[in-house]
Parts: sequence; C-alpha cells; structure tokens
Amino acid sequence: MSGLDGIDGVARRLAWPRPLAALAAFLRYELAAFPGRGNVTMRCVLGSAIVIVASMTLQVPELAVSLIAVFFVTQANIVLTRMIALNLVIGTTCAIACTIGLYALTFDYPLLRIIAASAIFFCSTYLMRAVTKFGLVFFLVSLIVIYAQSFGDLTDNAEQLVRNCLWVWSAVNYAVALSLIINTLFLPAEPERQLRAAMQRQLATAHARLAALIDVHAPAVRIGSLDLERGALSLQKLLRFSTMRHRYSNEDASTRLACVTAVSRIFEAAAVLPDHAVAHGAGQIDTIRAVQDELVSLDHALGDDAQWLRWSTPVHAPISTSIPAVDAMQRALNALADAMRSAVAPTPPNDAAAGAAAAKPAKPAKPAKPAIATIATIATKAAARSAVLEPDVFANPRYARFSLRTLLSVLICYVFYNAVNWPGIHTIMLTCLVVALPSLGASSRHGVLRISGALIGSALALFMVAFVIPQLESVTGLLLMSLPVIALGAWVSAGSERISYAGIQIMFTFALALLESFSPPSDLTEIRDRIVGILLGVGVATYIQMSMWPEGEADALRAQLASVLRKIAALARIEAEAVLTGPRATDAPEVVATWATLADCETVLARVALEPDWREGETARITLLSQTVLAQSRTLLVAIEAFHHEAMAGASAGASMGRAAKFQSDVADALERYASQLAAEPPAATTPAPLDPGGLHAAPTGAVGVAAGVADEEALERHARRINEALAGLPRWSAGERADGEFASAG
Repeated sequence: MSGLDGIDGVARRLAWPRPLAALAAFLRYELAAFPGRGNVTMRCVLGSAIVIVASMTLQVPELAVSLIAVFFVTQANIVLTRMIALNLVIGTTCAIACTIGLYALTFDYPLLRIIAASAIFFCSTYLMRAVTKFGLVFFLVSLIVIYAQSFGDLTDNAEQLVRNCLWVWSAVNYAVALSLIINTLFLPAEPERQLRAAMQRQLATAHARLAALIDVHAPAVRIGSLDLERGALSLQKLLRFSTMRHRYSNEDASTRLACVTAVSRIFEAAAVLPDHAVAHGAGQIDTIRAVQDELVSLDHALGDDAQWLRWSTPVHAPISTSIPAVDAMQRALNALADAMRSAVAPTPPNDAAAGAAAAKPAKPAKPAKPAIATIATIATKAAARSAVLEPDVFANPRYARFSLRTLLSVLICYVFYNAVNWPGIHTIMLTCLVVALPSLGASSRHGVLRISGALIGSALALFMVAFVIPQLESVTGLLLMSLPVIALGAWVSAGSERISYAGIQIMFTFALALLESFSPPSDLTEIRDRIVGILLGVGVATYIQMSMWPEGEADALRAQLASVLRKIAALARIEAEAVLTGPRATDAPEVVATWATLADCETVLARVALEPDWREGETARITLLSQTVLAQSRTLLVAIEAFHHEAMAGASAGASMGRAAKFQSDVADALERYASQLAAEPPAATTPAPLDPGGLHAAPTGAVGVAAGVADEEALERHARRINEALAGLPRWSAGERADGEFASAG
C-alpha cells in the first residue's frame, strides 16, 4: 500500500497545473473535427496552392494579402462566400481610391496628409460600428488608408506608391475571383444540402436512442443540453442561409420549416428518453419499432433531392407507449406528415378555373397550414431583411467614442515608431485597428488571438528558414513547405470565433515572412520587428480602451440572462395552456428562440470573462455567477420540456391535467420573479423557494385508473423534482457581494 501511495503522490506532483489542464481541454474541444470543417480546410488549401503558383509564376506582389483574401472568402457555405466576396471587392476598391486620391492631393504636405487620413479613418471606423451590413467595407477603408501613410514617409516617389496601391487592389481581387470559382465549382457547400445532412445526423441520434429502449446491448448515446442548443440553432441558421440562397414559394418555405421544426422536436424528445431498456410489452416494442421505421423513412427522404419535401407516413392514430418522449416523437412525425400532405395537395386544373373559382368560398381550411406558412413567411422575411444602419446611428455617443479611441491609439503608435525611427514595427498601427472591437472582452480576446497566431506563425517561419528553405529547389518544394502550415491555419480559422482569428494570423504571419518576396528570405529581423509591433500595439490599444470610456458587457449580460429566464417562463406558460387546450404551432419556435438567447448569453459571457477590471476578483465573480445561471437555465429548459412531454402523455390518456398546468404556471411565476430581481439596479436576486409538487396528486377512480394515475403522478413528480433542483441552483446575486462559499470553491 505504501508503494501505491508513493506512486499516487508522484502522479499528483507531476499532474499539470489547473490552468494548463484547462487550456488543453479548451484546445482539444476547439480543434476537434466537426461536419464541414474538413471541407472548408480543403477549399482554403486548394485556393492557396493555386494563388501561390500563380503569384510566383507571374510575379504578382503582395502574396500574403492574396492568401488572406482566400481565407476570408472561403466560408462555410456559398451564401456567406458570395456576401464576403462582394464586400471585399467593394471595400478594397473604395480604400484604394481614397488612398490614391489622398496621395494626389496631399503628398507634398505631410501634416495635411495625416490630418486628412485621420478624418477618413475616423469616419470609416464610425460607420464600421454603425453600419452593420457593410462593416467589412469600412474596416478595409480604414485599414488601408491609415496603413498607407507608413509608406508615404519612407519614399518621395509618388508614382511608386500609386503602383503599390494598384498592385494591392490586383492581389486582393484576383484572389477573390479565384476563390469564388473554387467555392462554386469545386467542393461547393450548399446550405440546403448542409441543412439536410444536419437533420439526418439528428435523426440518426434519435434512432440510436430509441434502440437503447428495446435492446440492452445497443450502444449508449447521450444528448446533453449543449447538444440540444447547438442542434436547434444549427438547423435554424442553415434554414436561414437556405432561404437566402433560393427564393422559395410560401408552400416550399412552410414545408421546409415544418421539417426543421419536426426534427428539432424529435431530437429534443430523444434527449429525455430513458438511458436503459424500459420497453417490455409487445405493444410498446412494436410502437417503438414503428417510430424507428418512420425515422428511417424520413432519413431516406432527406437524402433524395426530389422526395424529401413529399415525405408522408400512413395515417393512423398515435398509440401511447407510456414513454412520453416516444409519444412526443409520434406527435411530431404526424404533424410533419399533415404539413407535407397539405403542401402537396392537388390544385384544380386550368380548364376548370371558373368552377374552381365558384367553389372557392366553400373550400375547407387546410389544417395547421396557415400557422406554419405564417411562421415560414416571417422567417424568410427576417432572413432577407437586415438593417443597413443602426437605429441610433446619429444619437448614440458610443460610436464616436469608439472611433476616437481607435484613432488616438493609432496616432500614438504612428508617432512612436516614427520618433524611434523603427519602420519595421509598422504592424503596431494595424494591431490597434484589428483589436478595436466594441467591448473590452472582445478586444482582449482578439489581442490574445493575434499574439498567439503571430508567435506560432513566426516560430514556424523561423524553423522553415533554418532547416527547410536551404533544401528547396522548385515551386513544388515551396508548396510542400507552405501548404501544411496553410492547412493548419485553415483548420483553426474554420473553428468557432473563439479561435478562428488565430488561424488567419498563423497563415498571414508565416506568409509575410517567407512568401512576400520572390527569393528566399535572408533578413530574420523582419520577423522579430513584426512581433514587437504586434505586442506594442495590443498594449497601447488595451490601455487606451480601458482609460477612455471603457465599454464592458457585464451589465448587459445580466439583462440578457434575465431575458433567457423570461423566455423560459413564457415557454412554460405556453406549454401549460397546451396541456389544457392542445398543442400549439408556436411551441417549437419558442423553444428555438430560447436556445438562441442562451447561445447569445454564452457568447457575451466568453467576452466578459476576458474583460480587464481594476477591481480584483470582480470579473471572476460575475463570470462564475453567470456560468451558474446559464447552466441552471439549460437544466430548467430540458426539465420543463420533459415535464411537458409527460403531461401531454397524461392528457392524451384522458387524465385531468389541470394540476400539471398549475405547476407549470408556478414555475413561470418563480422564474419571472427571479428575472426581475436579476435585472434590477442594483441586482438583488435571491434563490427561488422550492415549489410543492404535492398538488400533482389526484384521486383516480377504479382499479385501472388508480394504477395509471399513480404511474403518471410518479413520473410527473420525478420531473417536478428536477425542476425544483434547477430552481434551487439559481444563485443569489447582489451587487458588490462575493460569491457564496460553494461558488468560490467551484471556481
């Protein structure tokens, strides 16, 4: 035993420190493969290879700029690709035109040139923040105009400066055109195809969960709350991109939305299925297998371009299995079949138009179609409509403050590197603009990603210069050296926004060091100078943003958390009404909207966690409390849906479900009270008191009624206890207080 204790002690001493272990877990999650990531990487590598060969063969300068254009244009689907390509062309054209015009008017007057460039920069950054639809255009204008001033101080040859500007325009736009061709003809990523593949993956998971109910040897498949959130949001996002790609009729839009809604409900029901085999009766097993067959049929229809919008299932009354989630799947499949049949209902022939018109007033209404068509129309309009200007574009002082902060940091860096006569650190100016984002947390994250990517790219470039370049003799060798690094950058950039910019920076820093000239690099000081410029730029930009009108998101995060809880409360009220009056068509959109708000809160929380704060421990306290509220909100959403499935199963069996609806309304009241306390100024939220599930008991009559009633009550009480546990987990949140002991220990 002493030997084992010694081994355990050594293992503990050799274990990674907690920050390193957390970093390793973060990287393992963010760098993991997911559907579509390999496709994006392959398109980036293919486009980069063609650009490298073309630029080296034809001696087109600014190869690194061409490569970054390839990375920007290569997106997850063709809709995003075309939108960004258009913005890049417009942005570079406007930027180069402004730069050449500025040189033509002010080249002989340096002070006037800097003042004019500063004015253009201020206006561009203002519009970059206020005009959401064309933010990339104004970002490029501000970036190129201010960066061009660093070259105006190095030479008095105006013609050469203009030629350099035109070469930049050529390098960007030929790479954009090439990337558009590659993304359209080779490995195209169509949103509708991605949507159907995502639905097929969710159906396969639901099928595997059903298999575990009737086969003890079936592999265990789990669906967590995060899986539910990502699944619902991915389907809605791909549906939106699909409607942007194609102009669907109302009937086509309604059937697509009905299919997405049904698959989301099936996936959600699969998440609350029991983990082990519980079906014993022959009737239960037959019903579960019938549901599996319908899932397989729908999966096959989704794989057929011509049939997936015409899928149908035999009309039959749903058979209760006493497993509420299975019954919920049956209801979702039957609702989808009804919607599909309504969408493909035959229309009168043209030669009978008069008779059809005469009979039109007496035509019966199609069941469930109007609600679905209305929702589809709203979704299509929302996808096609995006505001060009923010509503408060001329009234909100934050836009001007943001522009002034960014301009001040850029000018400080410009004066500094000219004063020390160190032109190699010109990246200091670019960094100030690149990390200029609306919030402190977003800027801090962008700065960390820029530094990390630059360090990795520079280290790889130094390794290649020392050990690989002396062995190269042809363009083939250059490709073999460059493409693995480009593939690494593409893989990282295809990830989430928490790491994607680091991938672009890895590729760009590597390309600047090795591919910028048409001969092997010999001056390694350029790599050092770029890193120094990036580090200084991040430091200056962060200091200015913290000193002048700092914009944190902690208060906005509290308001968003309160909004999440209110949405969950509204969903509970809708479902309480559905138990009494029947399911409503707005149920599924409410669930998706709640998951979307949860995802927005997670994004904001990731930025708040990186916000620098002068008060020691304050950011950590807010982060911990917010993480707790988010975790309990996910648990509540899943538990409330499971309770609703159980209540609907009882309602279909004829039981009186007024008590279940009353409990759902009480949950909604508790959540609304907590949300109001959380959103107050200052916050004074207290943990909700546990609800009494005793009201779920009833007194059924008859032996069969007693047995069925007891089973239903036990299931409802079990889900009610889960809801109470989630409510009890909502933390006490007061202004200026430290987290309770349990939260402090959890951190």
